[in-house]
Amino acid sequence: MSTTTAFDPENLPYADGDFYGFERLLTDKERDRLAEIREFLAREVKPIAVDCWNRGEFPMELIPKLAEIDLVSPVRRQGYSNLFAGLVHAEVTRADTSIATFMGVHDGLFTGSIEALASREQQDEWLPDIYSLKKIGAFGLTEPLGGSDVAGGTRTTAVRDGDNWILNGAKRWIGNATFSDWVVIYARDVAYNQVKAFLVDTTLPGYSASKIENKISLRTVQNADIVLNNVVVPDFFKLANGNSFRDTNKVLKVTRLAVAWQAVGQQLAAFDVARRYAVERIQFGRPLASFQLVQQQLVQILGNAVSSMGMMVRLAQLEDAGLAKDEQSALAKAFTTDRMRESVALGRSLLGGNGIVTDYEMAKIFADAEAIYSYEGTHEINTLVTGRAITGISAIV
Repeated sequence: MSTTTAFDPENLPYADGDFYGFERLLTDKERDRLAEIREFLAREVKPIAVDCWNRGEFPMELIPKLAEIDLVSPVRRQGYSNLFAGLVHAEVTRADTSIATFMGVHDGLFTGSIEALASREQQDEWLPDIYSLKKIGAFGLTEPLGGSDVAGGTRTTAVRDGDNWILNGAKRWIGNATFSDWVVIYARDVAYNQVKAFLVDTTLPGYSASKIENKISLRTVQNADIVLNNVVVPDFFKLANGNSFRDTNKVLKVTRLAVAWQAVGQQLAAFDVARRYAVERIQFGRPLASFQLVQQQLVQILGNAVSSMGMMVRLAQLEDAGLAKDEQSALAKAFTTDRMRESVALGRSLLGGNGIVTDYEMAKIFADAEAIYSYEGTHEINTLVTGRAITGISAIV
C-alpha cells in the first residue's frame, strides 16, 4: 500500500472483531480447533485468494489440504456444536468467500442431502469418500427457468424404467459442477408429480456441465450449466428419503443458516480490510482513522457484524436444542445479508478509489457479497417467508 505507517495488526484492540466475545461460548476444545482452522486459512487460503479470483480459476491443489484440515460435517460426524460450525463457516468466508462457497456446496448442500435423505445403506456406501474429499459433490436444484419458484415448477424430469431412472432437463448456477465427481439432482417424478433426489455420477453418458463465464462475483467458484440428456441412473442412486420438495427443505433450512454465517464472515472481512486501511493510510498528514466520519463508518460496519453475529449465535443455540424453525432461518438470511450489503458498501467507500481494485481486497469482498445476497433464497423470498410466519398470510404468490 502507498504511504503507510507500520504497525502490527495483531496488536490492534479487538483484533478478532469479536466485540461482544461470542467465541467465549465455545468449549475449550472448540476454541482450540477454531484457532487451528484460522491458522490454516491464514497460511493456505488468504495468500492465494485474490489471485485465484482475478483469474477465475479454482485452486485444485487446495483440496488435499482442505481434506487434511477436515472441515466436512463438524456437527453430525465430529460432534461439535452448531455455534462452532457457524463460526468456522464465518471464518472461512472471512478468508475467502469463494472457498467458503465451495465448502458450503460440498459440505452443506451436497453432503447435507446425503446425510438427510439417503438411507443408512447409501450413507455407508457414499459418505466415507465424501467426508474425506476423495469425492467432490455438487447440488443441482436451480434451473435456467426456475429459481425462487423451483419448488412447484421443477422442469427436470425423472421417469422410472425398470431398475433405472431416466433423467432429462437442465440445471443452472451449480457450484463445483465443472469438476465434481457426483451431483445430487432434484427432478420431478413424472408418474407422481413429486420432486425426488438422485445421486448422479458426472461421468455418465448424457451428462454435461459447462462453466458459466463473465461473473462479477465468486469468480473462483466454478458455477456451471448442467444438461441431462437421457441420463440413466440406477435405482440404488435415488436417495431413499428424498421423495418431495418438503424433504428437500430439510437440507435448505440448514444451509440457509450457513449462508447467514457467510454474511457474518463477509462483514468481518470488510471490517478487517477497512480498519487496517484506515490506520495505515495517511491523509492530511495523519491516519484516516483519526477522522470522525471514518470512525463512524468503521463503527457502523462493526455494529452490523455484531448484530448479525448475535442473531446467528442465538439461532445456533436453537439448532443445538432442536428448536430452530424455517422462518427463523429465513429471517436470519434476510437480515444478515442486508446488513452485509451495507457493511461492504461502507468499506468500499472508505477505501475511495482503492476500493474498486482487487489489489486492496475490498473490491473482491464488495463483489462477492452480491452472490451471498442472492443465493439460498433471495432477500425478497426470505422476507416473505418470515412475513407469512408472523401474519399467517402468504404474499409470495
